Amino acid sequence: MKSITITVFLVFSTVSFAFSQDLVYRPINPAFGGDTFNYQWLLSSAEAQNKFTDPNDPSRDERSDLERFTENLNSQLLNQISRELFNDQFGEEGLTEGTFNFGTLFVEIFPSGEGLVINILDTSTGDQSQVIIPN
Repeated sequence: MKSITITVFLVFSTVSFAFSQDLVYRPINPAFGGDTFNYQWLLSSAEAQNKFTDPNDPSRDERSDLERFTENLNSQLLNQISRELFNDQFGEEGLTEGTFNFGTLFVEIFPSGEGLVINILDTSTGDQSQVIIPN
């Protein structure tokens, strides 16, 4: 009886080795070598579980309707004034080549291989910016 149980045990143990496989680690997170298609799923899962809110978050609009209306009106008025100043300086034909002064702003407009280049320099602070309008 003892030999039969040992034989049965050996038979089942060899069968289990025949069906075993190697364990292979595959990361899920793309930052650690995982599939890049998992990124959006991981991000949305993390955001869904996030219960913290930032009190200084600008997307949390706690302004009243009157404050939003006032800000919108101010923005439209400033836009209209800047449009009139632009038309006074450049006329109805739009941007022309040359150098222009707007208070402390020095604006240089010239064509290049990339398109129309607008260099803006604030002479009071030294800050500068460049805008390229493609052809």
